Amino acid sequence: MTAAADVVVIGGGIVGLTTAVTLQQRGARVTVLAPDDPADTVSAVAAAVWYPTHTERDPRMLRWARETRIELSRQAQAGVPGVVERPTRMLLRHRYAGPPWWAEALDDLTAEAAEPPYTTLLRFTAPTVEMVPYLHWLRQRLEAGGGRILRRRVRRLADAFATAPTIVNATGLAAGQLAADPAVHPVRGHLVLVANPGLTVSVRDEDDPAGITYVHPRRHDVVLGGTYQPGVGHTRPDPATAAAIRRRCVALVPELADAPVLGERIGLRPARHGGPRVEAEPGPAGSPGGRLVHAYGHAGAGVTLSWGCAAEVADLALDG
Repeated sequence: MTAAADVVVIGGGIVGLTTAVTLQQRGARVTVLAPDDPADTVSAVAAAVWYPTHTERDPRMLRWARETRIELSRQAQAGVPGVVERPTRMLLRHRYAGPPWWAEALDDLTAEAAEPPYTTLLRFTAPTVEMVPYLHWLRQRLEAGGGRILRRRVRRLADAFATAPTIVNATGLAAGQLAADPAVHPVRGHLVLVANPGLTVSVRDEDDPAGITYVHPRRHDVVLGGTYQPGVGHTRPDPATAAAIRRRCVALVPELADAPVLGERIGLRPARHGGPRVEAEPGPAGSPGGRLVHAYGHAGAGVTLSWGCAAEVADLALDG
């Protein structure tokens, strides 16, 4: 029987869709299998600002981050829905010992002295993405090229080989069970959305002792964050956490003091001890010549690493 696709990508979040589009650009027939619409994945509630949060120095990470930053900047200039470049101010409280490792992925990072309690102010330009329109654009791009997205829950990776000889496992948290990987774990993230009083600059204070703090303006709102809670696997609202996020963000950017609250977003980042797993292995018995490529565990850096990682996954899927 002729396969219905050259590659099946399991997972419809940012990693799965960018991988699917990249594979299609290289000539593959691609089908995406996902239990939820892309707009209902955890990717849709991400703050989605280029920044390699909670990632370790690693040549792969640096390459993926740089390639993604370049691609998102190109998309912003091309007017891709939801993608813009924002000036960013990152305030440091610790002693500055030189540019962070990820600075090599940027072209314009500068450092200057800052007023206490800060020591240093980093300035750089970073792409930001409004995920709902962007995921919709990715879906349209895939379907316009003949790709398909099917609402289907895959319970065993081996089952997908009935559709294609090559499978990409981009299932996020579900990879813990599907790939029998105990290193996969959730990291709870909590955001507050407020009306935008006219802000255009992103501001970060990753060193705030009360919790990571960031302010990311978008067209009609501002994303206030946040939390990074490893091992917390629920998405129940927490009014105290939301209030604390807002207090920290107003202290960081006082112009937000009277901004009306529009809502909250809570999601579980798909993290993995040891970092993302991106590697290939032979398919299961009964799928001669089959290939399984894993692409999961990006935690809160899925958008930041997406296009660079997708290029490597496509190499593994098509070239071996």
